[in-house]
Amino acid sequence: MMPETVFPRSTTVKKALGLIELRSIARGMKTTDAILKAADVELLRAHVVCPGKYIILVAGSISHVKNAVSIGQRVAPEIVVDHFILSNVHPSIFPAIMATTEIERVKAIGVVETFTLAASIVAADIAVKAAPVDLIEIRLPFAMGGKAFTVFTGEVSAVRSAVNMAAERLKDEGVIDSFEVIPSPHKDLIEKLL
Repeated sequence: MMPETVFPRSTTVKKALGLIELRSIARGMKTTDAILKAADVELLRAHVVCPGKYIILVAGSISHVKNAVSIGQRVAPEIVVDHFILSNVHPSIFPAIMATTEIERVKAIGVVETFTLAASIVAADIAVKAAPVDLIEIRLPFAMGGKAFTVFTGEVSAVRSAVNMAAERLKDEGVIDSFEVIPSPHKDLIEKLL
């Protein structure tokens, strides 16, 4: 087994987040390489997701993230499934993507299920900016048929507002599969989420 290569973290401020979701693994790796050679961004994730798609998730300054996503779209335009650039991304998005969020107490639960990972991250950013909720996780689409979902918690009214805002803002794009508000989740469900 080869030792893992450790790259130094970028010194750029994480103000923006960009993602490109591709339907080719080989082209995804080539696109990742092109982005990293041309844009001063931090690579947060670059890997296969179900069903045989490849994601490239980068963070950095707004201009550098825009440049990275633009490069990615030029390298492989015919295989781009989805993409986004989130300027001034909410800081809680980063630990939610990495599943490292620490939640003290789960109240009501909101779930927004999407057809793409990109849409799930956008929904999370909308939700957390729309109401006082805490992100629990943004689940990447492993063994989920390419779907992704975002889970957050807060008071029932805040969770309902966050879910509704995310669903409303993304409804015309056709990327929302379903969404739910669970007012009083069972303790066993809460344990599985944390």
